[in-house]
Amino acid sequence: MGKALEGVRVLDMTHVQSGPSCTQILAWLGADVVKLEAPKGDITRQQLRDLPDVDSLYFTMLNCNKRSITLNMKSDRGKEMFTELVGNSDILVENFAPGAVDRMGFTWERLHEINPRLIFASIKGFGPGRYAECKAYEVVAQAMGGAMSTTGFEDGPPTATGAQIGDTGTGIHLVAAILAALYQRVETGRGQRVTVAMQEAVLNMTRVKLRDQQRLAHGPLNEYPNQEFGDEVPRSGNASGGGQPGWAVRCAPGGPNDYIYVIVQPPGWVKIAALIGRPELADDPNWSTPEARLSKLDKMFALIEEWTEKHTKWEVMEQLNEVNVPCGPILSTKELIADTTLADLGAVVEVQHPQRGTFKTVGCPLKLSDSPVTVETSPALGEHNADIYAEIGITTSELDELKSAGVV
Repeated sequence: MGKALEGVRVLDMTHVQSGPSCTQILAWLGADVVKLEAPKGDITRQQLRDLPDVDSLYFTMLNCNKRSITLNMKSDRGKEMFTELVGNSDILVENFAPGAVDRMGFTWERLHEINPRLIFASIKGFGPGRYAECKAYEVVAQAMGGAMSTTGFEDGPPTATGAQIGDTGTGIHLVAAILAALYQRVETGRGQRVTVAMQEAVLNMTRVKLRDQQRLAHGPLNEYPNQEFGDEVPRSGNASGGGQPGWAVRCAPGGPNDYIYVIVQPPGWVKIAALIGRPELADDPNWSTPEARLSKLDKMFALIEEWTEKHTKWEVMEQLNEVNVPCGPILSTKELIADTTLADLGAVVEVQHPQRGTFKTVGCPLKLSDSPVTVETSPALGEHNADIYAEIGITTSELDELKSAGVV
């Protein structure tokens, strides 16, 4: 069975996380992703190493299913070779600092001239304007996209989320943009310029807080547990902030992740009241309606917590699911990486690596019935130089000369 993107060639000039997270998904979907690295390699090969002289997990977990070539873009011969590679590619992806590719001599206009069908996709920290030249990293994007100001507890500082919404979140947005451009090319025959800014990707994922910013003009946000409201959306701890209140409550035996998140929907209150040993609250007018509970959500979850603290999070999950109450135990990274259900789903996979033996990584979250994904190990630096450069007429002997000259 073929893959969804079989026959599509991606020239991957990305590094670190935001770009590689995008191109890895394209590789999982069947594209031939050729990772173009400087002769010293992507910096993440060496960052956060857990084994000496072995590519780091940072690199391996973001570059599965790709091929690797090396090229010195500062050399004249390197630029010539790059020109030929562009001519043979469908998509070029980069996440350098603003203007870096232009300074190499390859503006969008030049790339389009070389290959009119090329889709040139970029991740930048910010869009044109005031912030355009500012450097952006994961948590910088969270800070400037609205996530940090609304994450954390009311009496604490702004807090970053452990989910990489600035980097990988932007990479996933870029996948969508690339696939749209690829589809449009079927009709037009033309490539196009595609860009996603990290700030805007985070902002897109923080839209409900912009919703609430506008709702503040008409009064307090009653779904929030905060007692006072100013003119900005406050940090609200673990509150859902939506129409159905939720909170993380403690469970036995009381470890740092012995919590479960419980959502109280109107039909669920009678069942919850019975489970926690307070069935009388189902008919008590001070508790029986969502409106009555809204003003004392903290007390409501405290009552629930008195019950959950006597049980493990798995026991609570089982009992709440039996009565159709939405909930979810807080799963640690240790629990996730050992979860047999996630392994069976292919959400966490074990990959063979020639140097480290095996490592675990995330599987492809996109499930296509006609395009199954097998996660394969990341490439060694320049592993595919001979194969790829042979396509543009470079012989083995010439490749040896180019290596000696520092071109590859």
